[in-house]
Amino acid sequence: MTIAKADYIEGLAKGLSVLEAFDTERQRLNATLTAHRTGITRAAARRHLLTLAELGYLETDGSYYWLSARVLRFAGSYMATSRLPRTLQPTLNQLSQQTHASFSAVVLDGGEGVIVARSAGLAEPVRHLAYGLHLGARLPAHATSTGRVLLANLSKKDFAQWLKGRALARITSQTEVGLSPFKVLIARVRQDDYCLAREAHELGIHALAVPLRNMQGKTLAAINVVGTAEELADATVQRKWLPLLLDAARALRPLL
Repeated sequence: MTIAKADYIEGLAKGLSVLEAFDTERQRLNATLTAHRTGITRAAARRHLLTLAELGYLETDGSYYWLSARVLRFAGSYMATSRLPRTLQPTLNQLSQQTHASFSAVVLDGGEGVIVARSAGLAEPVRHLAYGLHLGARLPAHATSTGRVLLANLSKKDFAQWLKGRALARITSQTEVGLSPFKVLIARVRQDDYCLAREAHELGIHALAVPLRNMQGKTLAAINVVGTAEELADATVQRKWLPLLLDAARALRPLL
């Protein structure tokens, strides 16, 4: 959506960009680091940090700032009020109970996929848990099965815009970081209408994802199953996991 310039509140946008500057790489920021990460001046960054601390969204030791638990109000409100997570969660729970595997539902937000529903299975790989895959977790779209499915379901124009000027980070030795090969990869996912990602995000971890579409054909999210190479061997994917995910996607379609 595009709004009129007069309706755009620049101060609010800057404040939100300060909150978004905190991530797993930079959990604590001072005014200088915040200015560098947001593109605003150091003086403005300092005022935003002080204001957010005063409002309770940040904690501070006087020099550095970090997110407080209060920011979870936003995520909690989304999970409580958004129809999508509430619609998907029962299906993920059922799939997990049926197979003892781990299933997630993900939406695209910029360069990342965000987990909006999840059900961890008894057979979930232990190393997978170490990465803290939880509701709200953000994963690089180019290196995950769900992210690739969501990118493949963008229009070709929107995908080209998404890729323009973007550096694809190498996360493992199996992560595709070349722009031309990545375009070919996404074209293949678009043709297959599913994605099998092998160790692109974490070594030893394999994931299969399919798109979730509503009755109008719009892709709203992607769901995946995660496992080891043995659990997601090619033959097992075709015989068991892909039909299971596709059946779930078809069942969910009238509800989305």
